[in-house]
Amino acid sequence: MLGTIHFVLACACLAFGAVALLQKKGGRKHRWPGYLYCASLLLANLSALSVYEDSSTAGPFHILAWISLATLSAGFIPAFLRRPAYGWMNLHAYFMSWSYVGLVSAGVGQLLTEYSTLSGTFAVGLPSLVIVAAGGLMIHSRLPETLTSLASRSIQPQETI
Repeated sequence: MLGTIHFVLACACLAFGAVALLQKKGGRKHRWPGYLYCASLLLANLSALSVYEDSSTAGPFHILAWISLATLSAGFIPAFLRRPAYGWMNLHAYFMSWSYVGLVSAGVGQLLTEYSTLSGTFAVGLPSLVIVAAGGLMIHSRLPETLTSLASRSIQPQETI
């Protein structure tokens, strides 16, 4: 049952995160899917930390859930508090982007672990490496331009969520 809840939450994360990423930044149409992404990812990670189907000890997906919680927190808190005053937007953009890349990577790894005959290295390691490399390339090639565009639109740190 908990595995099913985790799966549904992970699917919700993928959907809400995609919507937030595709919306114009800084407005209500970006924030609300972003809030839903954060809430569903928080719950998905908490459920992941509670799933022990294969063993009674923590495994690699548990470690990744903790890392996901860290990137989620590092992206959400600066935007919510608007602190630091002149760096919160960069922190938010980079950490939330990496949080989504991690989510996609974990999802593909989980699916390949469940539904393929590949060994762990080929089911999780290699696809994760490709996804993280592609995500990193997209983040570091596109995000600076987006942040420059937002700065030119004069989105101020005092703007309320």
